[in-house]
Amino acid sequence: MNFSNYVIPAIIAIVFTAGLIKKVDVFAVFLDGVKDGAKTITEIFPALFCLMLAVGVVKSSGAAAMFADLLAPITNLIGFPKEVLPLAVLRPFSGSGSIAVYEGILKDNGADSFASRVASAIIGSSETTFYTLAVYFAATKVKKTRYALPAALCGDFAVFVLGVLFVRMTLG
Repeated sequence: MNFSNYVIPAIIAIVFTAGLIKKVDVFAVFLDGVKDGAKTITEIFPALFCLMLAVGVVKSSGAAAMFADLLAPITNLIGFPKEVLPLAVLRPFSGSGSIAVYEGILKDNGADSFASRVASAIIGSSETTFYTLAVYFAATKVKKTRYALPAALCGDFAVFVLGVLFVRMTLG
């Protein structure tokens, strides 16, 4: 057996043991946590549902691929691989969708190709911006989000450009 199979049970045992030593009703505290978690889920569910619906529509309609084709002349200037454009378009919206696109890039181009390395840099360095903002802002009830989205999208853009540059530097 692998050591990692014992980590979670060990953590649970440590928590229960600490609770018993401190004379804390561990089960009641656990139930309070579940209640808080369920409350959080009900608060953020509408934002998540809307986002997932929008991502599904964008993916199914082919809008992401059309947008990538529109961006191709601009991205060619910095040497951004055309194969990675759908990933760059989808990444700010959907983690699972972008992982599926990423796997396709690896399968079609090989793991050591320039496109696959740029895709790896993007997946490893970027975030699902819209998902993250929707979840965090809904959970914390933030209403004034004036600069958050533009700043996050600038960060995504920087990842896309720097991903190409750093991969190019490592390849010599």
